[in-house]
Amino acid sequence: MPRRERNKFVKRGEILTLRIEDYAFGGKGISKIRNEHGEFVVFIPNTLPGQLVKAQVRKSSKTYAECKLLEVIEHAENEVDVPYQDIPGAPYINLPIEIQHEYKRKSTLELFKRIGKISDIETKLDEFIPSPNTFHYRNKMEYGFSAIGYDRKLKTDVDEFTLGFKKRGTWWCAENLDKDSGLFDAQVEDHLKHIRAYCKSTGLAAWHAPRKEGFFRYLVVRKSYHSNQLLFNLVTTSHELAQFDLKAFSKYLIELFGDRVAGFLHTINDEIGDRTIATTGSIQLIYGENKIVEHLLGLQFEISMKSFFQTNPKCAERLYAKVVDYALEDKSAIDNSVVLDLFCGTGTIGQILASKSNNTQIIGVDIVKSAIEDAKENANRNGIEGLKFFAADVGKFLVEHPQYNNTIRTIILDPARAGIAPKTLKKIINIKADRLVYVSCNPATQARDTEQLVLAGYKLKKMSLVDQFPHTSHIETIALFEK
Repeated sequence: MPRRERNKFVKRGEILTLRIEDYAFGGKGISKIRNEHGEFVVFIPNTLPGQLVKAQVRKSSKTYAECKLLEVIEHAENEVDVPYQDIPGAPYINLPIEIQHEYKRKSTLELFKRIGKISDIETKLDEFIPSPNTFHYRNKMEYGFSAIGYDRKLKTDVDEFTLGFKKRGTWWCAENLDKDSGLFDAQVEDHLKHIRAYCKSTGLAAWHAPRKEGFFRYLVVRKSYHSNQLLFNLVTTSHELAQFDLKAFSKYLIELFGDRVAGFLHTINDEIGDRTIATTGSIQLIYGENKIVEHLLGLQFEISMKSFFQTNPKCAERLYAKVVDYALEDKSAIDNSVVLDLFCGTGTIGQILASKSNNTQIIGVDIVKSAIEDAKENANRNGIEGLKFFAADVGKFLVEHPQYNNTIRTIILDPARAGIAPKTLKKIINIKADRLVYVSCNPATQARDTEQLVLAGYKLKKMSLVDQFPHTSHIETIALFEK
């Protein structure tokens, strides 16, 4: 069929009302348009089979289109009511968790069949690990200020001082969070409307995204599940800062949360980009401490506002325990050998592994110098020995430290969402380790790398799925490869 006719199905920018028929990996609902031209597939993220939705076409090709979700008009039959305010960050909160797990399990395994070329992937599945907490599991949340709000009754944007989250499908307006969303700390979120009222009463403006102006930009909150303490960071521009009393605001936070307030920081961000901490901005401690302490599997970790740390620490314990189980499965492969913890970040996995094994030398390598500095501090705090950290690319590391060539028998991989770059993957393969424990927050890139590892002589022995983020489409995977 000629391309011109095929494009008659949908046009870019067109708004469609569609019934979702199926579910694909990554939280993409599948709908189909059928007419005299045939059948056309439409993907809409954050939707579920049975829902009737309104969506806008973002990209269209001959055979399919990708849309952004604007509104759920009708919920699916298997959705239930929950006592929380719905937010874009939890599109599946109305779906029972058991059904969420089944969608994630099925779509992830299909991904490894299609991209990873593992036809018997079901036989490799070791365990589906649920989050210990289905609700209130996050230890960090970023709330945005906006001078443009959204009126759900009128279904239009309005001039309003808001504090909450961007409305789904928009960049210029936000919706107030007036009560607990079910994801973060209930007390914080129930009090957010009072913090909003306090800030509004100052007469200073919330950030106006189209105009790139305003004073209030973000309120970032971190929580320690160990101590139940909170660390606050208010992000503003420097414009009219003299008119805002930072110490008075810290006292107001203490009025609301008492001794739960571990510290309050203020960040200046005059950049027009949409990020909480600007590259050129400054951060100042106004009250208390600038860090909180979290515990994972008996180890202590200090967390600052800039630190990377697992968002769901209770579930992260289960994830790390499974990683260590895979790494230690064959004790003979670990004892008196070297383990390379690649993309080690702040060294969490390496420290836990070191605390569980004997006569094993563990090397943590990451290209981010600040992460390696944090890793060294954490290891010293926990009294972990037999663990060394290096800030380097894996290829340069082996050139600069030839003593480790032909001694590394186990490699732990925990890359960013983009996965492992092809050149880096070749360097990893050339190390010729006996086993690889590959942790991924993006199974699509892990499935891609799986095909290359199999071609290089590795076998996928088993894998586990970890539901770190209930009510979202995200799933983490842990795969064990052996020569």
